[in-house]
Amino acid sequence: MIEVKNLVKTFKDGPIETRVLKSIDFTAEAGEFIAIMGRSGAGKSTLLYQISLLDEPTSGEIRINGQNTHSMSEHEKMLFRLAEFGYVFQDYALLPELTALENVALPLYMQGASRTAADAKAAAALERVGLGKRLDNLPSQLSGGEQQRVSISRAIAHTPDVLFADEPTANLDKESSAIVMNIFKELHKGGQTIIMVTHEEEFARFAERIVKLDDGKIISSSRA
Repeated sequence: MIEVKNLVKTFKDGPIETRVLKSIDFTAEAGEFIAIMGRSGAGKSTLLYQISLLDEPTSGEIRINGQNTHSMSEHEKMLFRLAEFGYVFQDYALLPELTALENVALPLYMQGASRTAADAKAAAALERVGLGKRLDNLPSQLSGGEQQRVSISRAIAHTPDVLFADEPTANLDKESSAIVMNIFKELHKGGQTIIMVTHEEEFARFAERIVKLDDGKIISSSRA
């Protein structure tokens, strides 16, 4: 599903250049659950942002379902992300003035779905993560774990090809983290492709493959 060749990402700060990703080769098959691990600064989140089309690599090739993303315009990438990908971030990224249902339905509205259809899909996604009774709550009325489950619902409501998660348990207590990871486990059992960045070994073991980075390079890729 995803094929990355010779991926390089360099950040510039005036005359200073820092190469964060160094000739990365990476593949992900449909239906895989992959955990990307490494120490702080190893390039984990940077790699996730490149392959999920949230950032532009300095050089290299990214193919998704055989399509070379380098040839896409920014508008085409935006439409592709909206239709094909789901995102879960460690800070939840919910709009505080919208209810749980409205936060989940918003990307569906953006895709052109009717309000009735979008709200029905959003409600079903929230029910799936155990929040069927919290549809009308604002983020401020939800715990951190519940907010992250809303974020997951938003990411899966449109049935994305790939779910990307960047440190999804970083701001959660142990109990909430376990709930989130068990949701990922169930999604994977249902065939969802998941690529997750984590620094926690116990949660990486939920994946079927662990890719480890160090100093911008993949140093190992093994079954969990």
